[in-house]
Amino acid sequence: MRYSLSDFDFELPEALIAQTPLPDRTASRLLHVDGDTLVDRHFADIIDQLNAGDLLVFNDTRVLKARFFGVKESGGKIQMLVERVLSNNDKERSVLAQMRASKSPLPGSKIRLADSFDVVVGERVGEFFTLYFPSDIFTLLETYGRLPLPPYIEHDADDFDEQRYQTVYNRVPGAVAAPTAGLHFDEALLQRCQDKGIKLAYVTLHVGAGTFQPVRTENLADHQMHSEWYTVPDETVAAVQATKAAGGKVVAVGTTSMRALESASQTGSLQAGSDDTRLFITPGYVFKTVDRLITNFHLPKSTLMMLVSAFAGYDRVRAAYAHAITQQYRFFSYGDAMLLTNSSREDHA
Repeated sequence: MRYSLSDFDFELPEALIAQTPLPDRTASRLLHVDGDTLVDRHFADIIDQLNAGDLLVFNDTRVLKARFFGVKESGGKIQMLVERVLSNNDKERSVLAQMRASKSPLPGSKIRLADSFDVVVGERVGEFFTLYFPSDIFTLLETYGRLPLPPYIEHDADDFDEQRYQTVYNRVPGAVAAPTAGLHFDEALLQRCQDKGIKLAYVTLHVGAGTFQPVRTENLADHQMHSEWYTVPDETVAAVQATKAAGGKVVAVGTTSMRALESASQTGSLQAGSDDTRLFITPGYVFKTVDRLITNFHLPKSTLMMLVSAFAGYDRVRAAYAHAITQQYRFFSYGDAMLLTNSSREDHA
C-alpha cells in the first residue's frame, strides 16, 4: 500500500499532552503491542518483557541549554536556538542556529546573548544562521543558555525540567531535544536489567529541533528529512553481533537509537562509525538490525509516526494509538511509552 501524509494524522485531546514529568521516572504506563494484542502495563515492568541475553541500546546524547534571548547591534530583539555545534576548538567555535527576529541579522554583525557575551553572524545555511562564539561553546551554553523544551510544553524550563529532561545516562552534549524513551529509566531499573543478564550498549545521535516538525507534503517522497549527527562505536557493533549470534533481541530505546542503528546498517549489516543521517523511514522499509523498540507516543503527521508504523505495522500502530487515547495515556516527551516488535520483515514478505 502507498501511504500519504493524511494516513498518519489523528485527533488527540489536548488534555493528553503531558506538560510535566511524573515524580518517578519509572511510574509511566507502558502499552505493550504484542502482535495484535494490546496489553496495559507499568513501565517498571519492562524488565519482565526482556530476557537474559537481550541487548538494550541507548542514545547517550545530552541536551544542550541551547535557547537564548539576545539583542542585535541595531537594538532589535532576537530569539535563538542552537541547532548544532559545528566546531569548538582554538581556531573556530561555530554553531548553526535558528533565529527569530523582525529583521534577519546581517553577516558580520554582532548579537549580544543573555546580556553576557557577543557572537558574530556568519553565512546563512538554508534556514539556519552560522554564529561564531568567543570561547568554549559548551561552557557558554551551560552557563547562560536555557533548556529548550518542546513547543507543545507550555511552561519555561525550571530546575525540575533541567533534571528530568535529561536521561540518567547522558554524557555526550549536542542535542536540542531529549531522546525521550530513555527518560523512563532510572539507575535502579538499569541495574535490575543488568542483574537479570540484559546487556546495555550506547550510540550517540544528537537530536535536532526538526524532530518536532510535522511533514507538510502529502506525497511523502517530496519530504526533505532533517539531518542529524550520529556515531555507533565498535563496542556497540560487537555487542549487537554477539547478541544476535546468541539468539537474543536487539532492543532500541527510542527512535533516535533506532535511527542511529539503522543508519549504520544501510550496507546490510551494522557498521561502526560517525556520519550525518537523513534516513527517512516509512512503511515498506525493512529493518536490518533492531528487533524491538521502546518509544513514546508521537505527534500526528510526524516522521516518527511513520517510523513506528513501518516497524510494528501501520494497522497495529493505528489500533494502539486509538487504544491509548481511549485509555487516556499521556502523550509526547513527558508521556507514557510503548513496546513494539519488528514486523517489517513479515509485512514485506
